[in-house]
Formats: sequence, structure tokens, C-alpha cells
Amino acid sequence: MAPSKCFLGAACQQLLFQDKNNINGKQKGTSRIQQRDRAGKVLTKPLSIIYQQSWLTREVPVDWKLANMMPIHKKGWKEDPGNYRPVSLASVPGKVMQQIILSDIIRHVQDNQVIRPSQHRFLKGRTCSTDLISFYDKVTHLVDEGKAVDVVYLDFSKAFDTVSHSVLLEKLAAHALDGHLH
Repeated sequence: MAPSKCFLGAACQQLLFQDKNNINGKQKGTSRIQQRDRAGKVLTKPLSIIYQQSWLTREVPVDWKLANMMPIHKKGWKEDPGNYRPVSLASVPGKVMQQIILSDIIRHVQDNQVIRPSQHRFLKGRTCSTDLISFYDKVTHLVDEGKAVDVVYLDFSKAFDTVSHSVLLEKLAAHALDGHLH
């Protein structure tokens, strides 16, 4: 089921106006804020129409699929191409639509408890730090009870650089996230 035009318009407006007083971490002058406000007001309605049509037809405008790829150094020697990850610099309207869809996916995941409470780094307030604190608490509790604890560390740092689209679509469909978001 597609979101209502009202939802898309409100979501579009919210994303266009978010953090308008703090652009790139710096306070901007009043004229810049006013320009952004005017642009947001003018763009909200046409963008929400394009988003609605895109949602209904399940087609993304061709220009939104185009992006500049930029290699970003992760770690290690800069001479080693394996130490870079590709970052896609996509269009702003496409990014706004991604945020609208992301907020709907997050709402679905939370409402249907798709992500277990033991998982971290996927939801607000569930960071790598909270994961480490939780892990430390469990291990110390087991040690205090005199139980043996074995730990295996795996490095998945490069595992998510590329994702098979077919596998991703199967996983999304398994969790009712196959394009029929509410």
C-alpha cells in the first residue's frame, strides 16, 4: 500500500526543512535560511507528486539513478585499492526519497519487532557503544557465576561493501518490506 499524498508531502516538507538553522554544522545567515525556506515551500508539492507517482509505479526517475562514484579511504595504505569504499553521490531529490522510505522501513521494523533487542547499530540509541556495554555486562555476569566464557571475534568490515541485490530483495520480502510499505 502506498503512503498517502499527505504523508509524502509532510515527509518531503519535514526533510526539506530539517535542520534549516544548522547547515553542515555551521550557523548560516538569515538570507540563506530564507532562501532555503522558499525553495522548500516551492519544491514540496511537485516533489511529493513525483514521489507518489514513483511509489505507485515502482519506478524511479532516470536522473535519480545517476550518481558520481567517489572512492573514500577506509583504513590502511592509501596505495591499496582494497582500502577504499565506493560512495555514491546521488541527487538531492533521490536522497530525500530514500529518507522517506527509510523512515517507513524503520517504523515497520519497530512496529513488527523485526530487529531483536539484542541487536545494535540499526536503531536510534542502539550504538556500537551500547553493544559493548551489553556484551561486557553479560560476560562479567557469567564470570561472576563461575561459568566459562569463550569469545570469537569476526571482522565483517568489508562484507557490506557490496550487497547482492537479489539476496537483499529476498530478505526484505521475508520481512514484508517488498514495496508494500504502510
